[in-house]
Amino acid sequence: MLKATSRVSWQVRDHGDIGKLGTERALFRLTKQLPDLVWNAAALEGNTFTLPEVRTLLDGVTVGGKSLPEQQQILDLSEAFNLLADLVRTEQFDITAQVSNQLHQAVAGNEALDAGMFRGDGAVTGDGGGVRLTSGMHVPFDAAEQLHSDYQALLGSLHALSNPVERALAYFCSATRSQFYFDGNKRTARLVASGMLLSAGYSALNIPHARRLEFNCALDQLFATDDATDLMAFLYDCLVESSRESNGRL
Repeated sequence: MLKATSRVSWQVRDHGDIGKLGTERALFRLTKQLPDLVWNAAALEGNTFTLPEVRTLLDGVTVGGKSLPEQQQILDLSEAFNLLADLVRTEQFDITAQVSNQLHQAVAGNEALDAGMFRGDGAVTGDGGGVRLTSGMHVPFDAAEQLHSDYQALLGSLHALSNPVERALAYFCSATRSQFYFDGNKRTARLVASGMLLSAGYSALNIPHARRLEFNCALDQLFATDDATDLMAFLYDCLVESSRESNGRL
């Protein structure tokens, strides 16, 4: 069966069971899992911090031999995940451009041009270039002037998906493909998708750095063809694995 949002499509596959924790328990697990979430997210961006070094930095101790931008990226990721937890806990989280921009400002405010704004909404003009795939292929960004209408179309198309897990993962794939921001798109899309999952009682989306090659290959397919089949399957598998771990730990 083929399903689609307004931006991408995918073939539906069978997936393992994803344990539902309930929002309160899922938020507790996010707090306990925070260093691992931050480390994996940073490592996928090429950050050289190890997991013990991430724990040290989050405990307030500076790690020697690391660049300031890498340290700042770790701290920004931590701030963004904590912001997300607060939004979900206080029931202020919603799937809106405003919330996405708020999370983007937190996670990429020290890296991205016009942080906290869609491409074209700030001082920087132009569409921002494009994405370079691992194959060397260059995929241009979607036109900046259509991003707000595209976002609304995406939200409308998500209503057709009844499964909250599928809806969250489809959001990640679609927002990543649309590249609403100059930088930090995958991190921001993951935060919003995690907010959707947490609000529905599931664990936040954690993509292990050890599976970086699989992730990048699935991203290449997404950008080259608008086909999210492999990426959706990969993300489901990450959630199934995380669900098994949560059942054993909590």
